[in-house]
Amino acid sequence: MKDANDLSATDARTGPPASARTGPNEEDRAPMTFTVRVFIYLVGVHFIAAFLFFLFYVAGAK
Repeated sequence: MKDANDLSATDARTGPPASARTGPNEEDRAPMTFTVRVFIYLVGVHFIAAFLFFLFYVAGAK
């Protein structure tokens, strides 16, 4: 017989197990402003690196 205080794993579960999730939770993702800022920084750094590469290329062409 089952006691009222005896909770098995199936009784205590209120939703699907964590391994059954199909997509990321909102808690698992970075905020959108952070994602946009990282993207802008990456593009900016690559632009500066390309500009420096171009300067060295032009200076070495003589």
